[in-house]
Amino acid sequence: MTITMYGIPNCDTIKKAQKWLEAAGVDYQFHDYRKQGIDADLVAQFCQALGWENVLNKRGTTFRQLTPSQKESLDANNAVTLLVEQPAMIKRPILLVDTHYHLGFNAQQYAAIFS
Repeated sequence: MTITMYGIPNCDTIKKAQKWLEAAGVDYQFHDYRKQGIDADLVAQFCQALGWENVLNKRGTTFRQLTPSQKESLDANNAVTLLVEQPAMIKRPILLVDTHYHLGFNAQQYAAIFS
């Protein structure tokens, strides 16, 4: 089983997910958007697997700082570009387990994935 967690290390949700995985003895790789970067192909994969509306974090500070016209014009075509430019707007964590993507952290969800 190959597991990659995508995110930024100072995110509280990432920390909770990492703690859960480590406590469960699950071996994983961490991909830090800020250090390792992120490209349009990877973001497009996230959006294709999970839906761009789900991948976009509308609760974060970065999204709230967008202009009203930027928010209104968001669609599947320009979401990938915006998320590559502003990776902090990608909902976290995104977990790739073999070929399946999972979004966010929930202990019950992780228990089901790794049972």
